[in-house]
Amino acid sequence: MFMLQSDLRSAIQIAATYCYFNPNRYDSPSSRPVSLRTPSRLKPLHAAAVERVAEKPPICTADELHYVSIHNSDWRLALWRYKPPPQAPSRNHPLLLLSGIGTNAIGYDLAPGSSFARHMSSQGFDTWILEFRGAGLSSEVASKEVKQPVNLPPERLDATSKNPPNVISDSSAQSKVSSAGEKKETVESDSDQSQLLTTFTETFKRFSERLSNLIKEGSPEALQNSTLATQIRDLSQRLVDIMEEGQRSVSPPITDLLDRFSSTVENLQSQIDLLGKYNWDFDHYLEEDVPAAMEYILRQCNPKDDKLLAIGHSMGGILLYSMLSRNAYERRDSRLAAIVTLGASLDYTTSNSTLKLLTPLADPAQALNVPAVPLGALLAAAYPLASRPPYVMSWLNRLITAQDMMHPDLMEKFVMTNFCTVPAKLLLQLTTAFQVGGLRDRSGTFFYKNHINKIDVPVLAIAGDLDLICPPEAVFETIKLVPKHLAKYKVFGEPGGPHYAHYDLVGGRLAPEQLYPSVIEFLTAHDST
Repeated sequence: MFMLQSDLRSAIQIAATYCYFNPNRYDSPSSRPVSLRTPSRLKPLHAAAVERVAEKPPICTADELHYVSIHNSDWRLALWRYKPPPQAPSRNHPLLLLSGIGTNAIGYDLAPGSSFARHMSSQGFDTWILEFRGAGLSSEVASKEVKQPVNLPPERLDATSKNPPNVISDSSAQSKVSSAGEKKETVESDSDQSQLLTTFTETFKRFSERLSNLIKEGSPEALQNSTLATQIRDLSQRLVDIMEEGQRSVSPPITDLLDRFSSTVENLQSQIDLLGKYNWDFDHYLEEDVPAAMEYILRQCNPKDDKLLAIGHSMGGILLYSMLSRNAYERRDSRLAAIVTLGASLDYTTSNSTLKLLTPLADPAQALNVPAVPLGALLAAAYPLASRPPYVMSWLNRLITAQDMMHPDLMEKFVMTNFCTVPAKLLLQLTTAFQVGGLRDRSGTFFYKNHINKIDVPVLAIAGDLDLICPPEAVFETIKLVPKHLAKYKVFGEPGGPHYAHYDLVGGRLAPEQLYPSVIEFLTAHDST
């Protein structure tokens, strides 16, 4: 049993560590695109088409939804816009929010009263969230899949703000909606439990066989190898074994896992046909996605100095550092007035970051055999094992949030809606952040860290005292290279608590009163034109 837990922990921690993906694609109305000029700095290889969607899908809780389509790819990028209320202070620059690898916009707008994006717009910033290609509403152009939102019942949303942080609620209620108020019968007999586990096993077996056939018979050339099928089949079986062990240890049994796994298998199956398209890396985000989004936002908002403010969490912060570094090296204007990074660094070699679990992917042969890692759906299915007795995967929670910093209902919504499939090329390039010299470009010859000392943009770097993904020493490793008159560094968390883990820097319970004011003060100081 220990070996099974250890193996599964290594597999799923890859997904949890890079936090926070959503495996689904959404459909949205199309409208006539207009021309968009190509920016002069880091830019897409071709011009892009842009559009604003008149009717947003239910999952989008922003005021507006916009799209930028890059012609040299099959993806269009979603931009969630939050417009300041009339009574908010006037600002000179729009604000762009960038999230972690594969993360959709939900992490910045989790629920009313727990929304980083809404808080920033309430302070007068015209706030935009970019969803990178393959995440959230940034869908393949031909995608026909639709994702429905996961909403907490009103009474549970009220409990989020009223209940003390140590109150434990039943997080399973959110994941199922009864069409006629029917109550699901509890599985009580041994035969029913056995049938439940048999169903899990048979379902995964069918999925694995289908996956293997797709790879061997009709998938793209990069998938003509049974390694991926074997890995997912093994991982699925281990997950079933662990659940079976947990089932014996819990009374009453976990009766809603069948629904979770049925949904999960459907999500996994929907990803298989797209795996061959997951062929981008970090530099695609840097050179295409972010510049296209910036150009569109600047055209929409038209600031006098043609600049914007930006905040990046996790990989989003790494992207901002990399953009400043590349533009400084090429002596180009970054068109950034100031940036804030939350739990981000270009060099993790001096820290004990849990991201070091990704270093085995540094073997190019292994990366080619696994073109994409569809662990988002598996993570969502496994979440009950982290949130309920016997807490087989309780370590997962600590990667995301510190004790008492996130309401259980919000934690569940975050995990169940915020993860997606990750390209191996992206993971492969990011593993260079754990090698001597730090993060490199795809050629391996440009070290982003080496040119941070030449940047001319103010930077506020924020770390969490219990951030296991990007510890304070990793954050400091990069911010110390920024010219002193432009750099600010803050660590949040106290020896006796409260503490801040990786996601707490964005959505922690106390972040609005403790952390957000520092961000707003910094942005306000650099908002003049």
